[in-house]
Amino acid sequence: MPSHQGGRAAGRSCDDGGVPYAYLAVTVIGAVAVALSYRPIRREPLTIVSFVLASWTSELALQNIVWQVIATILFIEFGALDSWAGWLGLAFAFAGWIGLVGLGVSGLRAADVTAAALAEVRSADFPVPTQPTAPAWGRWWRVTRAIPMKSRAVQITRNVDYWGDGRPRHRLDVYRSRLVPREKAPVMVYVHGGGWVIGDKREQGKPMMFELVARGWVCVAINYRLSPKGTWPDHMVDVKRALAWVKQHVAEYGGDPGFIAISGGSAGGHLCALAALTAGDPAFQPGFEEADTSVQACVPFYGVMDLTSSPEGSAIFGPGMVEMLEKTVMKVKESEHPEVFRAASPTCRVHAGAPPFFVLQGANDTLVPFEMARTFVQRLRAVSGSPVAYAELPLAQHAFDVVASLRCLATTSAVGDFLEAARAVHAAARPAAMDVNATRNVSDIESPRGI
Repeated sequence: MPSHQGGRAAGRSCDDGGVPYAYLAVTVIGAVAVALSYRPIRREPLTIVSFVLASWTSELALQNIVWQVIATILFIEFGALDSWAGWLGLAFAFAGWIGLVGLGVSGLRAADVTAAALAEVRSADFPVPTQPTAPAWGRWWRVTRAIPMKSRAVQITRNVDYWGDGRPRHRLDVYRSRLVPREKAPVMVYVHGGGWVIGDKREQGKPMMFELVARGWVCVAINYRLSPKGTWPDHMVDVKRALAWVKQHVAEYGGDPGFIAISGGSAGGHLCALAALTAGDPAFQPGFEEADTSVQACVPFYGVMDLTSSPEGSAIFGPGMVEMLEKTVMKVKESEHPEVFRAASPTCRVHAGAPPFFVLQGANDTLVPFEMARTFVQRLRAVSGSPVAYAELPLAQHAFDVVASLRCLATTSAVGDFLEAARAVHAAARPAAMDVNATRNVSDIESPRGI
């Protein structure tokens, strides 16, 4: 038996001499990803590197610890500790695990950040709950799976043509509950991100939509034309056309066309915010200028709020985004047509009649600067007559709401509470108007009877 073990060890040493170095390489990459989750690089072109390495690391910190421990055990079994390189790799692994625990704690504390954001807008006129509502869909075990998968209670009607031209990019999906059937359910329209050039309605926003559906909402996820085939404002025109369709047809799916919220992430955050601020703008509604495209609440996630090259705009990290917009999306230069970029920027379109906004932004986002969100919120609060909540989430990267993470569950629950408050305010206002009309009608009919 001893000779057999010695032979196996000798064979492992000869055949697997590269294992310690492979383990070292893997752990160094993991440690770099953790380091970038804490200290992202905020200058182009390394902003994308930071995003790619840190986004999944920061959101799935606990899952990363589990698989890295398993991988370490396997590496050790195959001889990772047979040389100094493996021991050095183990040191990097331990350092990474400590960092991952901190990232997990940060995700857990996101609930405190969102609670503070809602507390700032809570009032008798905007009744946000004092205690966060327990998640209906986002139970703890969904975090372990990470991938947001619908429950059997969610019914999806796919690929509804909202334009009538048969184009795949002019289709939407309707999400509703099989267990909470009701008429006049509040409605959420979700606009996917992807830099205006990629993305699909099936890919993003699912944790939030599943949570809202579990609370009895109807959710609508839309596609829209993408660049470079599409040219601005095609993207916005499609969002408006989808909103017009929802106003006309969502009642057929149990939704209330009188209360529609809109949300989206990244480029979708830009589009949803701009849509909320430009209801009825004929420049974005060619051929359907009279259609009602107003919304009653807006929830942009890490949205691109300023497309200009101003100091607070999309050029904070460098000129890359502006150059991409000029070449691929707008297809005009900002220096020659600055009005196009300003008209497309939600920061430049704020006004007193804006609906309630809940803006969510990651502090470590390397694709959309947090400074942009801060400026937008500051300017909107200065003029808007509606509540404007803002949650800036520590250590959160871009796309933090795509997977079912601890941070995502916290933001999803907070968004649900914010939207329910907006809905309560809207519902209280509508009966008052109806009562005035009803009183007038009753008086006209019954007054002769009392004479």
